Amino acid sequence: MKKLVCIIFVLTFCSALNAQDLKEADVPAIVKTNFISMYPNAKNVRWEKEHGNYEAEMGKGMDEISVIFNDRGTLIQTKTEISVSELPKGVSEYTSQNLRSKKINEATKILSNSGIITYEAEIGNADFLFDADGKFIKKNSDSNENDNNDNN
Repeated sequence: MKKLVCIIFVLTFCSALNAQDLKEADVPAIVKTNFISMYPNAKNVRWEKEHGNYEAEMGKGMDEISVIFNDRGTLIQTKTEISVSELPKGVSEYTSQNLRSKKINEATKILSNSGIITYEAEIGNADFLFDADGKFIKKNSDSNENDNNDNN
């Protein structure tokens, strides 16, 4: 039991180190300027710093959008929450074949600064990344939990 508590503590602590909530005053001016030029009417923006990049989140649920900038203010990608039914057909095929007992909790459409579209499906404690056609790319796990039959 002590081991389990320690593992949970370490995972929670490591997650906190990767993503940090920021006050707007702590966001570089060039990042804020570029964000405001793209979204001049944005309200209730939440800032976060993750892996050296700055993420602005706005909206709730299906209206949630996140934009990620590097420290020089260059847009890296835009993430938009979508309904699970909007995922490409290949995603549901992959999950039904490889993750039979798992349900997709959230879906996100990701647009890179170079125009490449990918999709993210949150399943359990992991995010599964797919290309625009729904072909599996990789799994990003938020914990050490192993998913059965996920080929990864």
